[in-house]
Amino acid sequence: MRYSTTHKEQTRQKLLESSGALAKRGGFNATGVAGLMKAIGLTGGAFYNHFPSKDDLFTEVVRRELSLSPMAQQPMNRQRLERCLDHYLSLAHVHNPEGGCAIPALGAEIAQAPLPVREEAEHWLRTLQQAWADTLEDPDLAWALLSQCVGALVIARMLANPSSQQEVLKASREFLAGALHESP
Repeated sequence: MRYSTTHKEQTRQKLLESSGALAKRGGFNATGVAGLMKAIGLTGGAFYNHFPSKDDLFTEVVRRELSLSPMAQQPMNRQRLERCLDHYLSLAHVHNPEGGCAIPALGAEIAQAPLPVREEAEHWLRTLQQAWADTLEDPDLAWALLSQCVGALVIARMLANPSSQQEVLKASREFLAGALHESP
């Protein structure tokens, strides 16, 4: 039975969305094609109707996840950036990796992925950095803030005790507030 182009695109989008959430929760490489397809109610064999390979799916997951980041959207003003940073560095974000930023959740896997995946990630990271650099009028500060945010979230997720997690997040928010206050 042939499906319409619309049905095929809807299935592809469901697969991307589901794969992004699964990858951010448990790692992309840890979930096989059969598991990715089962999550949307299809068999593993149907996967290749949508993507030539799992690496191609990973490239698309990275594109989708990073392109949807509210922190990379223009226009970005200082107040909005500060609100985004507060939300990013929150216990809610620490405890909800599947609904949050893909960078801390998938960064290590992206670093080991084939070149197309890393190029896609670089494109969106540069887009994010440029949005922040335009707002802050300082490209180096934008990279430093981005790195601080991702690192703080990774470290907070590594810790077992919520009060330790909160301590890391609070210290990072205070550090960022100071850096933002000192910048032009």
